Amino acid sequence: MNKTRQRELTGWLKLQGSLAQRWLRLSTLLGLISGLLIIGQAWLLATLLHALIIDNVPKATLSHYFILLIVTVALRAVLMWIRERVGFMYGAAIRQRIRRQVLDKLEQLGPAWIQGKPAGSWATMILEQIEDMQEFYSRYQPQMMLAVIIPLLILVAVFPINWAAGIILFTTAPLIPLFMALVGMGAADANRRNFIALARLSGNFLDRLRGMDTLRLFHRADAEAEQIRHASDDFRSRTMDVLKLAFLSSAVLEFFASVSIAVAAVYFGFSYLGELNFGSYGIGVTLFAGFLVLILAPEFFQPLRDLGTYYHAKAQAIGAAESLLTFLDAEPDRSNEEGQQSLPDCNSVTIQATDLQVISPGGKVLAGPLSFTLNPGQRIAIVGHSGAGKSSLLNLLLGFMPYQGSLTINGIELNSLQPASWRSHLSWIGQNPQLPELTLRSNILLSNPNANEADLQQAIKRAYVDEFLSHLPDGLETEVGDHAARLSVGQAQRVAVARALLSPCNLLLLDEPTASLDANSERLVMSALTEAATRQTTILVTHRLEDIDGYDQIWVMDKGQIVQQGNFATLSQSAGPFAELLSNRSAEI
Repeated sequence: MNKTRQRELTGWLKLQGSLAQRWLRLSTLLGLISGLLIIGQAWLLATLLHALIIDNVPKATLSHYFILLIVTVALRAVLMWIRERVGFMYGAAIRQRIRRQVLDKLEQLGPAWIQGKPAGSWATMILEQIEDMQEFYSRYQPQMMLAVIIPLLILVAVFPINWAAGIILFTTAPLIPLFMALVGMGAADANRRNFIALARLSGNFLDRLRGMDTLRLFHRADAEAEQIRHASDDFRSRTMDVLKLAFLSSAVLEFFASVSIAVAAVYFGFSYLGELNFGSYGIGVTLFAGFLVLILAPEFFQPLRDLGTYYHAKAQAIGAAESLLTFLDAEPDRSNEEGQQSLPDCNSVTIQATDLQVISPGGKVLAGPLSFTLNPGQRIAIVGHSGAGKSSLLNLLLGFMPYQGSLTINGIELNSLQPASWRSHLSWIGQNPQLPELTLRSNILLSNPNANEADLQQAIKRAYVDEFLSHLPDGLETEVGDHAARLSVGQAQRVAVARALLSPCNLLLLDEPTASLDANSERLVMSALTEAATRQTTILVTHRLEDIDGYDQIWVMDKGQIVQQGNFATLSQSAGPFAELLSNRSAEI
């Protein structure tokens, strides 16, 4: 990674922290107060030791110094605890903001774009990489300021007592950040490679886990387990390379700090022996001065050593920020562009396409050219072989795919509409029901949280959810579990249907809604959807030809184009792709 890119990523990291500056200022202020207490503690210790050893002062007369020393130590401990809490809140606020940006971007790009990477890599980005920025914000950023302020305070305290000791500290201090930078040059690159490897490993592992049954069926389980073992071992090696850099950086810092403290100790030792007679402004080197400087010397280098320790956190954050920034810049945010407009309130929509081509996020033509008109209240069934472009067309209508040509909604181009405004007129049901909320009730109300109880009960009845509701332990308040584990696929799909029915819409999009259902669940779901399809414009994508009898029109798609149109009776009696599909379906049955 070149220096320009590193500066760009560091600037982006600092920009993210700009909205939570109050936590950074508070953490720095607490660190500054703690630094002042360090100087006070060292002064109290040096005073006590000088009084007891040189002046032979009775201990009883020094009780107030002991009390002040105890109070100082206690205050430092309290300040340290508060500073840790403040640093955590600073990092947590920024991580929450970045995570919200990523999730908003995922929502904006849509599932068609997200499918380009395995789910495991997205989970790594949202969880691991954002979490790895915590140390940068909670520790490194405050320490950057304290690494300058606290040594300056200590120099201000040391120079009036002994200028020679002050010069020793002042001249050796720059060696630490210099060698810290030299050692840390490759840390960002190592972390970046580590994050890429972790994302690949996560995606690889999750894909194999999901396909375990297929792997066992084809006797590939052992081979894939061996492949995962090799990938894990490679990731272990990369992680150890990162840790080597971290330990090397710490070792260099400890070495130069120890050398500097040793030089100061040698100076005072020879001064007490009478071999060195400079540095104390001509009044002689006292035990108080020696103790004070030697107590403060480790504290002088401690902020720099801490900064060196946390420098690894900076490299880690830069490595994480690269993939995050690349993702956030992957597509322009269209929601605030000039020309974006809301779809006016209406009770129906007319969709017209002219020379429409559906484009993938990578620029490949997935379907088209298509020309059609979809009138209000019309029911359209789209059939065709897998890969014919049916789902691509649905993803386009949902606003998740770019296109070329013209696609107007009530005379307004789709790409000039605000996505949220257009989607408020839609309801969608896919073949894999998603129930993200905790309870059955909250999952049904997800599309319309303000629905009253009467509307809720009507949607439950129309979707045949009431058929199994009485068998659940807590009725509507039953927790559905992770991935709706307490419901069968058919029951979960009926809940998804109830959710769609509860939200009035102008366009109902159905993408293989009965593909994974048993015969009874399929009958109930299709009965509910057929009844719902009479209330608004409906597009049904399906492979089950027995479900589409009664639809106004059937569009047969092949190789991204509509090759046949007509009703069920007309198409079934004519030769062509639809008759071939019917024949193949009969043969399967």
